Amino acid sequence: MRWRLMTELAGSDHRVRELVTRLGQPQNLVSYHLRLLRDGGLVTATRSSADRRDSYYHLDLDRCAHELAGSGTALHPALRTSRPPSDPPLARGSGRPPSVLFVCTGNSARSPVAEALLTLRSVGGVRTTSAGSRPKEHLHPDAVRVLRERFDVDVSSQRPRHLDDVADKSFDLVITLCDKAREVCPEFSGPVRRMHWSIPDPAAAGPQDDAAFERAAHDIDTRVGHLLPVLAATEHREGEP
Repeated sequence: MRWRLMTELAGSDHRVRELVTRLGQPQNLVSYHLRLLRDGGLVTATRSSADRRDSYYHLDLDRCAHELAGSGTALHPALRTSRPPSDPPLARGSGRPPSVLFVCTGNSARSPVAEALLTLRSVGGVRTTSAGSRPKEHLHPDAVRVLRERFDVDVSSQRPRHLDDVADKSFDLVITLCDKAREVCPEFSGPVRRMHWSIPDPAAAGPQDDAAFERAAHDIDTRVGHLLPVLAATEHREGEP
């Protein structure tokens, strides 16, 4: 049961009722095993910004890798594992590059940060864009600052865009980073994979929390690093005859 929960959460953040449906198990049993995973430090929960009575569960893949390596070493020294690079390059010339759309409400902080970091980490090997359900007029200045100071990426000339502006485009993967945007994100043509990253809005933390944007950028950058091998595997399969 716990392995099945981890498998579901490895691809996307989910609420309890969604996990109940996916596993076909009663809620009390799912909640019990989620609690064990949380106690073990493998799963975290964040309160939904769309419905404060609900929570999204997230699998800490870095912690999973650490525990997996530790268990192998504890069993036998020959099973010592080494982690692959966090940013594996996507293959060049093996087919159409994967396309990813990041969605949040205002398209002013989380989604443009994700767009910029996936473009950076994939070295242009992924076609990335972002949009919002209710876009703001400008990018949040702290989002621009964090990208410039921490990643040497300049997005100061970028402007938020509406979901309607990309409605006629096709994407391989649509990732929502905002709980509210997840519920209003439209369907796109073709076989689109959907994922959700439940990341708190750093702007909602207020000016007294100077580190909110740094935390959000770190979370997004970690998730982008975990996403790259998935995209590389998808590109390889699509490029096969």
